[in-house]
Amino acid sequence: MTQSILPTKLIPTSVPGRPPAKDMIWISGGKFLMGSDHHYPEEAPAHRVAVDGFWMDKFLVTNAQFQKFVKATGYVTFAERPANPDHYPGAKPELLQPSSTVFVKPDRPVSKDNHYNWWSYVPGANWRHPEGKGSSIKGREQHPVVHLAYEDVEAYARWIGKELPTEAEWEFAARGGLEGADFAWGDDFYPKGKQMANTWQGEFPFENLCTDGYDRTSPIGVFPANGYGLYDMIGNVWEWTTDWYQEHRQIKKSPCCTTTNPRGGEPENSYDSQMPESKIPRKVIKGGSFLCAPSYCQRYRPAARMAQPIDTSTCHLGFRLIVRRA
Repeated sequence: MTQSILPTKLIPTSVPGRPPAKDMIWISGGKFLMGSDHHYPEEAPAHRVAVDGFWMDKFLVTNAQFQKFVKATGYVTFAERPANPDHYPGAKPELLQPSSTVFVKPDRPVSKDNHYNWWSYVPGANWRHPEGKGSSIKGREQHPVVHLAYEDVEAYARWIGKELPTEAEWEFAARGGLEGADFAWGDDFYPKGKQMANTWQGEFPFENLCTDGYDRTSPIGVFPANGYGLYDMIGNVWEWTTDWYQEHRQIKKSPCCTTTNPRGGEPENSYDSQMPESKIPRKVIKGGSFLCAPSYCQRYRPAARMAQPIDTSTCHLGFRLIVRRA
């Protein structure tokens, strides 16, 4: 389904000189219809937004790139450190050891009402060991790095001299110049039968047919780029943004006009209302992942969004960075 206007191609402006780093694409900026009135409630209402131009990484940050950062700085990620018990009062000791969240595929149909049927908090899981102890990134150097909490992503960004995009910047870029289309490539999920992104095929969460060739993450750049030349904006892994999560309808915006360069909500309003005892702020993540399926989570779309606690790393969440024009 499209939005209330037909898909149109936005007109790019001239590129402002040389890229600030290798494999960065100039995104000209402009006005677009952000969000959707036809899918999940948190995407509504669709509203007019404008963003300034910026440079964006053509690809997701890879294991090889993150490894260079770790070797240069000695950085230890959140998932590789024991959790501070003061931050998690009442937590069981085994949940405070270095761990991260891993998808474990059931061997039979299970209730989709309980995500613990496929998510496990695995000791020893981290960016070096994506499925836990015994797994490694050998042979996956060009896959997107995963199992990073928000502070890990910020540390890498500072080191390399870039920034995370806002939700609006990310969504504008993901649309690839197509205004009002459901997907980053148009309105047909499988145009002419072609698989356009690394997503789940089959009955989630126990049957992955892998018709796209991948059971988990895939190397960067395997699937077609969008209209701006950006790869993996949809599927493969979710992507961190810098915005604090709030419902679109709750975020202050211009009541009559286009909102320019929105920056999301406030940290104190990003807490999960269903977990009042937990005061962990959440960021917006975008793009969907290899776990998004027509039978469960149809969030392989530019408008889709989810809330992610800043202290939570997973096997299906990565990032890419931008450089804003000075």
